[in-house]
Amino acid sequence: MNMKWNLDALYTSFESESFTNDIKILDTNIEKLNSWTKTELKGSPDEKDNPDKTGDLIKKYLDLYINIRKLLFGLSSYAELTFSVDASNSTAKKYTEIFKQKLPEITKGGVLFTRWIAQIKDLDAVTSNSGLLKEHSFYLQETINNSKYLLSDKEEILAAKLKTTGSNGWSQLWNVLTSTVKVDIEIDGETKKLPLPVVRNMAKVVDGTIREKAFNAELDVYEKFNEAAAASLNGIKGEVITMAKIRGYDSPLDMTLQNSRMDKKTLDVMITAIEEYLPVFRKYFIKKAELLGHDNGLPFYDLFAPMGNSNMKFDYDQAREFIVDKFRDFSDNLADFADNAFGNGWIDAEEREGKQGGAFCENLHIIGESRIMSNFDGSFSGVTTLAHELGHGYHGHCLKDESFLNSDYPMPLAETASIFCETLIINAALKNASDEESFTILENSIQSDAQVIVDIYSRYLFESELFEKRKTASLSVEELKTIMLDSQKKSYGNGLDQKQLHPYMWACKPHYYYADYNFYNFPYAFGLLFAKGLYAEYMKTGKSFIEKYDNLLKETGKNKITDVTSMMGINIQSPDFWKSSLELTAKDIEKFIASAD
Repeated sequence: MNMKWNLDALYTSFESESFTNDIKILDTNIEKLNSWTKTELKGSPDEKDNPDKTGDLIKKYLDLYINIRKLLFGLSSYAELTFSVDASNSTAKKYTEIFKQKLPEITKGGVLFTRWIAQIKDLDAVTSNSGLLKEHSFYLQETINNSKYLLSDKEEILAAKLKTTGSNGWSQLWNVLTSTVKVDIEIDGETKKLPLPVVRNMAKVVDGTIREKAFNAELDVYEKFNEAAAASLNGIKGEVITMAKIRGYDSPLDMTLQNSRMDKKTLDVMITAIEEYLPVFRKYFIKKAELLGHDNGLPFYDLFAPMGNSNMKFDYDQAREFIVDKFRDFSDNLADFADNAFGNGWIDAEEREGKQGGAFCENLHIIGESRIMSNFDGSFSGVTTLAHELGHGYHGHCLKDESFLNSDYPMPLAETASIFCETLIINAALKNASDEESFTILENSIQSDAQVIVDIYSRYLFESELFEKRKTASLSVEELKTIMLDSQKKSYGNGLDQKQLHPYMWACKPHYYYADYNFYNFPYAFGLLFAKGLYAEYMKTGKSFIEKYDNLLKETGKNKITDVTSMMGINIQSPDFWKSSLELTAKDIEKFIASAD
């Protein structure tokens, strides 16, 4: 089966007539938007005496703005997706930069509209007689609420322009470095030069000697670009600190929470629950260390070591069949979506040089499709990763009939469908597994949960400390390594061998290098624990849950997080909810320890 995706539904090439024409149309429409807002949005909205006129102006803006956003999204997605699997593609790199430079132009009209609509005191009176405006009432109200963080018109445009050569440039540099660097590693007596993602995936192989060798080779390769990675990280975080402060946010974390439609109380309650359960996870790490012959906790290079003798391996066709079959036990809609993604070139799963590491899903709302990138290695973990990303795709599928502006959901909810699908696969696999396979699957599930809870917590600690210290000055490579090691020690405790940690975790994770997505760590923990709560509800209620679940996913782009979760009767500000979800993993850890003894 073909393991490379096809992007023809977007554009067939950078030289195609549709691609070049859409760039021209985009430029024309941006100019039209800026001219229209400057001419028509003068003074204050006449909402009281003439609400229909005010409503018509809002509808006109939405029409212009949505059209531009769709065009830019399609063009930039094509360039970025192409570049993500081929870092040597200079044309894709060029257009990625070009489209990012379009954002400042859109900012002009957007700022004028935000200032104008922020003067409306009774939005309901304006939107009540229009289906289009009602549909976008949440978006419009959020625009009004966020207007207090606006800078002056000139400052907004300047900030958007500087970003293209600032944080966006640093982010692209990091991406090129990690996608093109070669790792020297000796295997079977032969020294090879392999892509970094391939070597990192060796953490999951059966041979412990190779796992350790790959880990050490990985750490060595960071020496080749650690100064550039540190400069990139300092540049991005410095920009974020500056922008958060001048906009009036209390901190980058406060800005992240506002953008995530989440409150600090929810975060604090969740983090407190996680801290309470860290000792439980450490018992798992210690037991795994014992089983692998380690006396002082688990060395970092064995975190992903496969357990048991089942050695579950899948080729790509088997992975497809397994995932679609297990999804169908839950829902035909989910299974059909996944089968279609596999069969129609929506997935790029092949490991190869120049390709970005890790995995992601890009929901292409404009064509009602998704594109999924992974580095499939044949392991059961590789299968669950595909299921995870297909969950993201299914989330986008449930939103395909929503307005483009209502399809953009916040980070914490972004992991809900993906982790729910991962949970489906794991629990379904356990039903028909042999004792050996059950042990392997159970350990793999705990391993995954531990990454999302324990390692994510260490990354949250790291980023919190990084932002605090970056206020004063840039941090050196050694300072970044020290903060990362301290964060891992606080999170993993005696579960890990204190002499075998990963000081360069900050250099290999893309999440730190997005200026628009700071603290892209705690949303994973939120997604895992919320998804576990949903799965528990599914086990209680059965098939009647499915329609409610699909409706929940449809609502994620136009509600606050507390409103979305309350649709399922879940109170995320209660410690009991988070503890009940964590307790599910705690019980799995008890099973693992008992079965290992």
